[in-house]
Amino acid sequence: MRFHVRKRSNTPTVIIVALVDVLVVLLIFLMVTTSFKQQPTLRLALPESSQTRKSGASTNEPPFVVNITSNAVIFLDKTPIPFDTLRARLQAEVAKNPQVKLAINADRYAPFYRIVNVMDIARDLKIKSVSAATTAAKDTAKP
Repeated sequence: MRFHVRKRSNTPTVIIVALVDVLVVLLIFLMVTTSFKQQPTLRLALPESSQTRKSGASTNEPPFVVNITSNAVIFLDKTPIPFDTLRARLQAEVAKNPQVKLAINADRYAPFYRIVNVMDIARDLKIKSVSAATTAAKDTAKP
């Protein structure tokens, strides 16, 4: 006598289509809720000065900016250039505009010889307006 009836068990199935749908919805949710932070590609720790120009101050035309990092790499428009080609680039700017203004953004720990080299090139090309970018000095008198 057989009292116990043994049923054949089916193997469980996973519906892949539903799983893919859930994953796509989850991916879209994460992409929409994520905020992207814009990070500058060139970080310079500028020296401090009490004579720093205010952020709202503006001039008629923007200066030609030369960035010098702490390891003496020169950047123009966020692209590194060899020092040998800097003179040619500045000559091209002077040819376009004889009254070009040069701004040197040098890192606090940039080698001084590289700053002097850029200033010498500017003097040779007769660029009259050469400035250095700084950050505002922290006022130590205020508690």
